[in-house]
Amino acid sequence: MNESAEFRHTTVLLNEAVDGVLARPEGIYVDGTFGRGGHSRLLLSKLAPEGRLIGIDRDPEAIAAAAAITDPRFSIVHSAFADMADRLAELGVHQVDGVLLDLGVSSPQIDNPERGFSFRFDGPLDMRMDTTRGESAAGFLASADEREIARVIRDYGEERFAGQIAKAVVARREAGAPLTRTDELRELVARTVKTREPGQDPATRTFQALRIHVNGELEELEQGLKSALRLLAPGGRLSVISFHSLEDRRVKTFIAGYSKTVFDRRAPFAEPAPLILNALGRIKPSAEEVAANPRSRSAVLRVAERTAAPLRD
Repeated sequence: MNESAEFRHTTVLLNEAVDGVLARPEGIYVDGTFGRGGHSRLLLSKLAPEGRLIGIDRDPEAIAAAAAITDPRFSIVHSAFADMADRLAELGVHQVDGVLLDLGVSSPQIDNPERGFSFRFDGPLDMRMDTTRGESAAGFLASADEREIARVIRDYGEERFAGQIAKAVVARREAGAPLTRTDELRELVARTVKTREPGQDPATRTFQALRIHVNGELEELEQGLKSALRLLAPGGRLSVISFHSLEDRRVKTFIAGYSKTVFDRRAPFAEPAPLILNALGRIKPSAEEVAANPRSRSAVLRVAERTAAPLRD
């Protein structure tokens, strides 16, 4: 199978994200979600000869795709971006000029039935971004109790029928037919969810929830943002693209938390702790980009710049 031919990826907010993160062309940068390298390739084209770019991804297929980039300024690391500070330290890098994160799942992952991310194709109910480790979605649904399944679907999919879906999953499992295929899950949800949102498959929220849970995406995001902040040099930039409210809310809260002075109530006359990040803006895709790539419609880019203030506890 020729992945480059069959599973193409259109990078969302390409120019905006790269322009947002590029603080110094001669600097060191991290693309924490390499994917198929759209952001990395553009960033490399803008770097000075002495610049450096380190790509990170936990998907083995993304790591394989990175081999096509032969630029000596580029290197790739197989890891979750939550661990970027530790992985870069192993390379002797302790400070960088920018970190770019493009959250969520990429088009090649969605469009490949064997990965199990999409209800549009029948395939194994996997959903792992790193196929070398961890429990698949099928494994989770085969072992978790009804309450836990409902919690995941409710909290990560914001699905109001989470309880009914979880009950149906467990009933099927107890009848000796655990869910193993994406079509099976889609059909179960379609039978269970009676009220449908206009233009949206009833399985959308359940698939999102399971993917987020299986990959620990929200936990990785929170740890990854902290890791990025540890790495950023004064004047360095953080550029993050999110695709749903659960992600964007965390990015917004993180930047806001470090973009204000902090007063110590125990020492009311002491100087306040200075802000650590400057929020530089929020960008949505243009109408033209959404028309050309409908998957971009929910994307939000947030950019912040590191100040010279020391990190606080």
